[in-house]
Amino acid sequence: MKGYSRRLFLQGGVVAAAGVLGAVVPAEPAHTPDRSFVLLRRRWRDVTAGAWVDAGVEPYRTRLGQLGVEAGRFRDAMVLSDLGVWGDLPFPSFVGTPERLLGMARAFVLPGTGVTGDPGLGAAVGAGIDHYRRRVYAVGAEPVGNWWHWRIGVPKRLLDAAVLIGGYLSERQSGGLREAVDYFVPEGWLGSYRGNSTGANRVDLCLVMLLRAMLRADPEKADLAVSALSPVFPLVEEGDGFYRDGSFIQHTFVPYQGAYGSTLLNGIATMFAVLRGSPWEITDERVFDAVERSFAPFIHDGFCMDLVRGRGINRRPYGDHQRGREIAGSILLLGEAARPGVRARWQGMVKGWARRNTHQPMLEAAERDDLAFHARLAAVLDDDAIPAAEEPVGHRLLPMSARAVHRRPGWCAGLSMASDRVGHYEHGNGENLRGWHTGSGMLYWWAAGHGDQYSDSFWPTVDPYRLPGTTVSTRRLPDGAGAGWGDTCPPGRWVGGATDGLYATVGQHLNGLESTMEAFKSWFFLDDAIVCLGAGIASEDGVPVETIVDNRRTETSLTRGENWAYLEGHGGYVVPGEVRTLQEKRTHGQVSRSYATLWLDHGVDPTSAGYFYMLLPGASAEETQARAADLAWVDVLANTARQQAVRIPSLGITAANFWNEGTAGPLTASAPCAVLARENPDGTATVSVSDPRRDLTELTVTWHRPTTKILQSHPLVTNATPGRQLTLTFGDLSHQHGTSITVTISA
Repeated sequence: MKGYSRRLFLQGGVVAAAGVLGAVVPAEPAHTPDRSFVLLRRRWRDVTAGAWVDAGVEPYRTRLGQLGVEAGRFRDAMVLSDLGVWGDLPFPSFVGTPERLLGMARAFVLPGTGVTGDPGLGAAVGAGIDHYRRRVYAVGAEPVGNWWHWRIGVPKRLLDAAVLIGGYLSERQSGGLREAVDYFVPEGWLGSYRGNSTGANRVDLCLVMLLRAMLRADPEKADLAVSALSPVFPLVEEGDGFYRDGSFIQHTFVPYQGAYGSTLLNGIATMFAVLRGSPWEITDERVFDAVERSFAPFIHDGFCMDLVRGRGINRRPYGDHQRGREIAGSILLLGEAARPGVRARWQGMVKGWARRNTHQPMLEAAERDDLAFHARLAAVLDDDAIPAAEEPVGHRLLPMSARAVHRRPGWCAGLSMASDRVGHYEHGNGENLRGWHTGSGMLYWWAAGHGDQYSDSFWPTVDPYRLPGTTVSTRRLPDGAGAGWGDTCPPGRWVGGATDGLYATVGQHLNGLESTMEAFKSWFFLDDAIVCLGAGIASEDGVPVETIVDNRRTETSLTRGENWAYLEGHGGYVVPGEVRTLQEKRTHGQVSRSYATLWLDHGVDPTSAGYFYMLLPGASAEETQARAADLAWVDVLANTARQQAVRIPSLGITAANFWNEGTAGPLTASAPCAVLARENPDGTATVSVSDPRRDLTELTVTWHRPTTKILQSHPLVTNATPGRQLTLTFGDLSHQHGTSITVTISA
């Protein structure tokens, strides 16, 4: 593969990096033996610092000037002592001090900062790195606290800054830093793919090793940095990594595209860009598949859904938008190494996200956070030859991570569940201590204009016992209930469902966190509605059990009618029977937000409670009332702890979650499974079947409906018999990991 293309860099007022750097960066040290590392260092400056942006045009001129002023202020405030590098950042300062030194180093190499190539700034950064290395990050120091700081966070930032300032770190200082990194990040950490050296952590460790190689031209360290990436690319069937269905897991039990996954994608994109055309060029492109299979499903109008953000959901307001920008930036960067058709498709996808993100516009935020991404995104937005992709329509079910995403014109929904392999929630490092019930069937949804529903201080102010869609025991839980780091998996194996890519039936055999509560929950994802069923709800906790129909962050008044409710500008609810409602303002610290809550009270210690309701995202009051009055729109065929099933005549859909073998309406199953049958207007029909428990060696499904012939089958269908009824026999489904098999038939 040839070196990187300058075409994108020359769009939108950007300039080639080599010319800029040649004027402002000190000459490479004379002892550099391998000129390949000269290329790598320049690439690193281009890719990570954005040294190729045009300092003569806005907004870069102003922002670069601000960065220079800030760097000069930090330089002048440095007082090297046993207490710290700066008085306001006392040691150990694992994050603040290395991050500030890196910011100064970037101001040193970026054009137009006013301190570009300034010897005093370069020397100050070098002195600060060495002082921190001797006082904190010293060979033999006890690595107290989080291991991540010692092996990834601190060395990554210190090495990055050292590479950027080049010869302003003396040989003695450089040698001391290299020895410290070798002590805390020995090569053995990249020798086996397990423990803390998997997934995103492995990519970060490879970046540390690559920076270590670049600091003083070490080909063996560069070899290791690239070869150690190899275990990241193959799909996995357990533990950390990417799965065939698009799931990404970190910490063994946590779906994590929106944090660790974002870090992984950025690290790999950076290594692809930096190493292109060098002896260490990466050629394994399997990670390219993850862009659309694993990441894009969880980006909606530019933000990353919280259901794949682990313990980070409560860190800051609009953190979901920040993660969306980071993923978008990584996709554009990785796209420079992709085939032209793939690159164009990704650019159109990111352009669509940026155009639709109105709550925290992506381009404006990038101006504050990442000038290199800003320049790439501006070039894409300004290029009329790149059409902005529309929000896709369809359903993505990821059973291996107990997640589902459903998209329709004007609205989107996401479902978060827990299973025997996916924890209820993750807490750790003092974060997300009350996320207990996020895996209890939390149903997120966004109607048009509500992309900030869960962004604007939702997590610190929402009632953690009343998360939308969940069924929970109201038993009070301590902060950080359950084991840390996501190890809160319930025993239920039946979690998943069946989808034909457009519609879906999804179910969860729910066992409450640190609770005796049990429930069987089903969701049927349709065109303008989500039909929700619950059955077999039982508990012996001595407290009420509730199902939360919704809990919207809004000041809008809730209108109630017979069997229905409506939130203006949000949507409607069809809820037969008694539904309780509450409108309240909730406060956490200095932040207050208003909520409208609807819930069903199943009483204290129910033995076999159930529910039925419909969510109508984006519906008007008139549409909500009309649906509530149309008793024939949905036919509930079964709602028990053995089967839950519905029929939607207008859509030709019959769908069932078989918790046990049996019959539900026209569908019969010989074992627990999920079935979605759909009759099409053209006379064809499809039957989609899955094994959510992942343990069936054989299965027979019968659709009591006349059929004539099989149009498209599947290798795991061992027998298909049309006629007065359709009988499908499946072989071993246990290795399908809960994914759906679809058979097409002629009526």
